[in-house]
Amino acid sequence: MVNERKGKDDGFPVPKDNYKKLLIGFGIIVIGFVLMMGAGASSPDTFNYDIFSFRRITLAPAVVLFGFGFVFWAIIRKPGKEKKKRE
Repeated sequence: MVNERKGKDDGFPVPKDNYKKLLIGFGIIVIGFVLMMGAGASSPDTFNYDIFSFRRITLAPAVVLFGFGFVFWAIIRKPGKEKKKRE
């Protein structure tokens, strides 16, 4: 007797279609962390005020949070119903 599962082709917890979306989300997160990086001070005696720029304080954390939300959506998203084959 063979135990057949209907509706799933494999035993992966995340459908195959969602892996591309996961990689896109991880790429968005990496872009956000790259936006947070920047050059340091040229000498340890001076303070670099660029650390308070809009890009580092507002834009980069927003991009990272969007990336985490996108990854969460890619994991939770159910795959669409397969279209019937046209004969």
